[in-house]
Order: sequence, then structure tokens, then C-alpha cells
Amino acid sequence: MTLKKISFYPGDIPTKPGVYIYRDVFGTVIYVGKAANLRKRMSQYFQPSRETRADPKLRSLINSIDSWECLTVRSEDEALILESRLIKEYAPKYNVLLRDDKRHLLLKIDLSEKFPRPKLARLRKDDSCLYFGPFPHGAALKQTLEFLLRHFALRSCAFHDPGAEEYAHCLAAKIRDCCCPCIGRVTEEEYRDRLDRLIALLNGDVGEVVELLRGKMMECAEKRNFEKAALFRDISKNIESLYGSKTRTFSNAFIPQNVGGPGAVEDLRAALRLPNPPDVMICFDISNISGTLAVASMVCFREGRPWKQGYRRFRIRTVTGSNDFAMMREAVSRHFFRLLEEKLPLPDLLIVDGGKGQLSSAVDALVKLNCPPFPVIGLAKRNEEVFIPGRSEPILIDRERPALKLLQAIRDESHRFAVTYHRALRLRTIQNSILDEIPNIGSARKRAILEAFGSVHRLRKASVEMICAKVEGIGPEMAQSIHDYLEKHPTTGNFDIL
Repeated sequence: MTLKKISFYPGDIPTKPGVYIYRDVFGTVIYVGKAANLRKRMSQYFQPSRETRADPKLRSLINSIDSWECLTVRSEDEALILESRLIKEYAPKYNVLLRDDKRHLLLKIDLSEKFPRPKLARLRKDDSCLYFGPFPHGAALKQTLEFLLRHFALRSCAFHDPGAEEYAHCLAAKIRDCCCPCIGRVTEEEYRDRLDRLIALLNGDVGEVVELLRGKMMECAEKRNFEKAALFRDISKNIESLYGSKTRTFSNAFIPQNVGGPGAVEDLRAALRLPNPPDVMICFDISNISGTLAVASMVCFREGRPWKQGYRRFRIRTVTGSNDFAMMREAVSRHFFRLLEEKLPLPDLLIVDGGKGQLSSAVDALVKLNCPPFPVIGLAKRNEEVFIPGRSEPILIDRERPALKLLQAIRDESHRFAVTYHRALRLRTIQNSILDEIPNIGSARKRAILEAFGSVHRLRKASVEMICAKVEGIGPEMAQSIHDYLEKHPTTGNFDIL
């Protein structure tokens, strides 16, 4: 809503991060700005002293303002991205920076390549690629991308389909930064598995890598190699800020506009030889770490596009240990039990993320519920094989067909939704630390302990003397109390990290 300058009142402005827009008497946008606190920042423009004591440029801007409006966002990074987009759209006369056509960086993964690799891009195109971003901090993005390529040993060469000739001149192969899929050192399936782990990280599952980096940082610090320790510290912070922030809403995988729609639905009907177009499709995926904090996701597509009202998520209750088949059986059983009990319509197609094992588990759950028959398929990631109940050989759909791209989109969206929920539960576990249960451990001491050791898992391995030496303000008696409590509670708190 646009308001007049003469009616400006600070109490009308939220104290949230966002973007503010100033217009002149002709309604033309003359300035766009961002702020971590909109009320505080905008109030500075309308102080009476500003019209006489500010520099000439600022006085000219203030005197030209006739009306204003503000848009709130969830973080300062989002405000920076929105500010950049609006400045490029309106080209306000009082904005000097960000008026060029350079956009924030994106990460792009072209899944049509035999061995896909993440690369930087400026424009998001409808080309069936995965996009992550935009990322406002380009230097941090480039530094973390370089580390992640080495960590997952993914290729960084620019060739679409590298072979032995390209390998002969590859520096990354010489220094062992690449797994060398071009000469068959790893199979295509093994390379795709590495890529899937990277995509999971880009979608928010950063805990494992951050834990590894903090361990390396502490090892380097103990060896007094502080320069390398600082590098690991910076990379871990960059990974958390770029991919792991709780307010990150702009770095999820992008579903291109040309993927899906009625045409793709009809092509999928033909590819699977279904009697009717699958206008309503649901897809299940499982996310866990060795059976810990296991969750399932269910996403829904209508007429080939995401239908967020139909999304569901499940905490796995009856399965212990790492058993994806049993977890899939529980999630499918719980959802369809509710549909049948409430006499709600069944979907036109059920997709499970996985091969024959996951598909068989889903079918078993439906049979036990006496569910009326309808199409069910499994989509295996590695070769994008489609499995159908009662048929031993999978269906291979051409990678360029809209049908397969639609199946990939719903599968990737279910994976993103599952990983996001799993990560939220991990964060909740982290916030409810076992240290809170130890007497005389307040928030300040808890933070000091976690800053010193990085995680409760490493704290368990520390001696009483080491706790005293590493944590300022912790004496022998308190250190002994912490050590004894953790020994008496050996199975809790392993996810507690700073």
C-alpha cells in the first residue's frame, strides 16, 4: 500500500527486514532501499533536521519524496535480493549501485549431462536444469562451491561428456580432487550418488558437512595451524549461511515452467499406458540418518504442477534402525488409512521414490488396507527406471520426454520436502540440548561449551582436565559434574552441535 509522505508515522512501519520504495509527485519510483529494521531506517529520512543538515544529494531525495511504501521479507539477504530486482526493474534516479544488468549468482546442475556438475549462472532459464539461488554473497558462494567439488570429488571440467583425451590434461585428476568418471574410475551410478548427496546439501541438509569441517578446524587449531583452522571455520559458516539458514526460502530446487502441465500429464499417461490421465499424483520419499529422526514426505501435483495444499509429512513411529522399506510401508499405510476412513478420493497415480523394494512395501500397505486398485509405480534414481507391480523389467522412458521430466520433478520435490522436514527436526533437537538438563548450566555456559568442543559427541570424549582447560569459567567441580552426567546418559545428545 502506498502512503503519502505527509502522513508518515513511525508506528506504522514494522521493525522487520525489508525494502522501502519512494516515489515522486508523478508516481515515478525515485529510490529503492533495504533495511534490517524498516522502522529505524525509514525514520531517518523524515527527521526535520535532515532537510537542512544532510548532504545535497540526500536533501534533494528527501524533498522529492511524495509517497512511500515498504515490503517486508524474512531475512536481510532476501531484502538484498528484492532490492536488486526492484532497482533493475525501475532504474530509480537516486540509486547508483545495482542498476547494471548483472544479477546475483545461481547454482545450476544440468541433469542431461552424463556426469552432471554444479556450475555458476546468472539467469534462470526454462531448460529442465536444477537451479539453486540466487545467492547474494558471490565470493562466499565461489569459495564453498570449490570446497564442495573437492569434498564430493565431482568433476569441475567444462566438457559436456569428458573422456580419456580430456582426462590426460586434467589437473583435478592429478591432485585427486575428482573421482574421474570419464575413465571409469567410478561408475555412472556411483557418480550420481555423489551428486545426490550434494543436492541434499544444497536443499538444506548441511549438518554432516558442517560437523566434519568443525572437526577439521579443531584438529588444525590443536596443531596451532591457525590459518588453516580459520579457513575451515569460514567455509563452515559460509555453508550454513548459504544453504542451512532457517529463513532460507530462495535456494530450493526450481521446477521450470516448461516441466509439467496438461501436455506432460498426457505424455505420462501414454508412456505408462494408463487408462486415464494422472491429473492427481502423489509421491512419497523417506529421509533419515542411519534410522535417526526418520521422516517421510508426501507431495501432490495437480495437472502437472505442485499443489502445496496436498503436501503432507510424517514422523516415522514404528520403525527402529535404518529400514527404508518398513518406513515407506508405514507412511503409505497411515496416509491411505485416513483417506479410506474419511472416504476421500484416491489419487490417479502413486509414485514412490525408489526401486522394487520401496514399491513392494507401498503395495503391501495398500493390500493390507483393502484399498481399491489404482496405478502405483516406483522411480529409481540412478537410471530413472520406472518399476510397475507384477513386472520384473523396468520401463525406460526417454530422458527428453515430458513424461520423465514430470516424474523427476515430483520425485525431486518430494525429496526436497523430506530433507527440509528432517533438517527442521535436527535443528529442534540441537536447540533442546542435553546440556540444558545438567544443573547450573545456563545458556552462556552452554554456548561456551559448544563453542569449545563443537558438539556434545566430542564433549563426551573429553576428560575432566580437558573440559577445565578449554572452557573458560568451568572449574574442576563443574567439569566433573558434566563428565559424570554424560556418562550416565550415553545415548542422548549426539545431535547437539553449535
